[in-house]
Amino acid sequence: MHNAHAQAVSIGGIRAGGDLVARMQMTRGMRLKEAKRYVADRLGVTPFDLSDPVVMTEVRNELGFGRIHSYAISQPLQANQIEAKFNIARALDVPINCVERFRERTGGA
Repeated sequence: MHNAHAQAVSIGGIRAGGDLVARMQMTRGMRLKEAKRYVADRLGVTPFDLSDPVVMTEVRNELGFGRIHSYAISQPLQANQIEAKFNIARALDVPINCVERFRERTGGA
């Protein structure tokens, strides 16, 4: 049941490299190649590295983007859900609706 739930909630709010590229395409109207280059530059990797699970696991840990896993084990020092989205918004310099809404409701946290 947990795996079905994890898939249904889109990795618990955590985003993978492809999701970050798609976000830039949608929010900034970038073409695919341009979006890959932008995300890669902001993360300090090459566009090829965006699809490398080993490299991206390290990047996700370093930048606090959370950990993608299919089991119910949370690591206490790793970012989860909303914290990961705050870190993604900061790293990519892009507004994320739930982050903006959180800030509004908490007085600019």
